[in-house]
Amino acid sequence: MSQDKNSLAHTTWNCKHHIVFAPKYRRQAIYGKIKQDIGVILRQLCERKGVEIIEATACVDHIHMLVSIPPKINVSSFVGYLKGKSSLMIFDRHSNLKYRYGNRKFWCTGYYVDTVGRNKKAIQEYIRNQIQDDIVAEQLSLLEYTDPFTGEEVRKSKKKK
Repeated sequence: MSQDKNSLAHTTWNCKHHIVFAPKYRRQAIYGKIKQDIGVILRQLCERKGVEIIEATACVDHIHMLVSIPPKINVSSFVGYLKGKSSLMIFDRHSNLKYRYGNRKFWCTGYYVDTVGRNKKAIQEYIRNQIQDDIVAEQLSLLEYTDPFTGEEVRKSKKKK
């Protein structure tokens, strides 16, 4: 358990949060090239704030992230920073989206956040299998070959029920 704890000057902490947010109107905009760019952008923004991405998945119409946020950063201000800056960066890199989405608002107003506590492994597994669950539910037919957050090749896994 001690490897899960981090420390600041006078604080030892273990703050992990499961965050889910979606593009405006749940548009299925997270495809191919833009999916890779969104992963890179979110990774850059998390590194700037000192937030560790433990697990993340970019589904077709929403993003799941398991992150470790230092206690000096408010969760709502971090999510606001993440969504606001990433929206601007997405529109800068993909100027054609300005005409489709207008007024530079890419993400929905709200988001879901949950503290993980001691369920870290269960949440990681849930996020890892989210795309497979969407495929099983026939919501997603697009096969991704690289993970947008790590850039690594995605392993094919067959689920038997």
